[in-house]
Amino acid sequence: MKETKEKILTDGRIACLLVVILLIIDQIIKITVKTHMCLGESIRITDWFFINFIENNGMAFGMTFFNKLVLSLFRLVAISAIGYYIYKVICGEHRRGYVIVLAIIMAGALGNMFDSMFYGLIFNASSPFYVSYFVPFGSGYSSFLQGKVVDMFYFPLIVSTWPDWMPFWGGEEFIFFSPVFNFADACVSVGIVILFLFYRKDLEGLGEAFTGKKKGESPLPEEIKDEGGGE
Repeated sequence: MKETKEKILTDGRIACLLVVILLIIDQIIKITVKTHMCLGESIRITDWFFINFIENNGMAFGMTFFNKLVLSLFRLVAISAIGYYIYKVICGEHRRGYVIVLAIIMAGALGNMFDSMFYGLIFNASSPFYVSYFVPFGSGYSSFLQGKVVDMFYFPLIVSTWPDWMPFWGGEEFIFFSPVFNFADACVSVGIVILFLFYRKDLEGLGEAFTGKKKGESPLPEEIKDEGGGE
């Protein structure tokens, strides 16, 4: 019975199931916010937790370094690389926890990629004056890979004012942890932190997965090494 269960719940299937579950949770949250709140609307949960609906063209936490199309293509390449790496890890010797953490990062990357791929095709443009809604596929506010990412979680843990004697910022408002982010961002961030805290040794095999060379192995073919040794 135990062997049958292990055959069914392989690490590959667990990773796929986890990605699907986290992706569904991410999309349920985003679609609920987008179709029930106006752009810029904020709902106070506590003094340090708000649901604040914004959209962005950039990376996690609203950062922007490239134009939207370049960023979307970069995401596609990155997601493909992560998927390939997870496959290589599962095929070799590995720890289940490592695969699970990689799957969490994969789910987060896919969550924001889904927004970019389809939201511009299936929603009308969000506005501070009305709630967004679904439209016929392809008649939305933008084209494929040009959709905006929905963010909503805002945790202003500390709201204060810089001392007047502080250069440049004196007297201005200070907010500790001001980024607005989404569930997918949280998956990526938490996954990366866990990787570096508990799986740094596993990460040493990252290069091997893409180059096929083991750590310390010479990049030169055997024939060249033999010729060099003969001299």
